[in-house]
Amino acid sequence: MTSALPVFLSYFATSMALLFAFLLIYVKITPYNEIALIREGNVAASISLAGALTGFALPIANVIAHSDTLEDLLAWGAVAGMIQLMLYLIVRLAFPRLAEDITHGRHAPAVFLAVSSIVVGILNAACMTY
Repeated sequence: MTSALPVFLSYFATSMALLFAFLLIYVKITPYNEIALIREGNVAASISLAGALTGFALPIANVIAHSDTLEDLLAWGAVAGMIQLMLYLIVRLAFPRLAEDITHGRHAPAVFLAVSSIVVGILNAACMTY
C-alpha cells in the first residue's frame, strides 16, 4: 500500500485541481453567481451547479480508473470540461430564460440542466473507456 500512496496522491491532487479549475471556469461563463446564490439559499443554483460538477467528475473518475499517466488525465479532463461547458451553452439556447429562472430559484430548469449535465457526463465517461 505505501508504494501506491504517491501515485494515489498525485492522481487525487490532479483531479482536485481539474475539478477546481472547472468550477472556476463554469461559474465565470454563467451569467449569474452560483456561489453567491447558493450562499443566499437558492436551491436552483445549487442543483444546477451540483449537476455540472457531477457531470464533470464522472469522466474524470473513469479516466483515473483506466489511464496510465497524469498527462492522459489532464488531456481528458480538458475534454470533459469543454463538453460540460458546451452542454451548458446548448441548454441555455434551448431555455433562453435559464439565467433568470435559476436566479429566481425556479427548480424545473435547474433540475433539467443538472440531469442533462449528469447524463452527458455518463456518456462522456463511457466514450473515454479505451
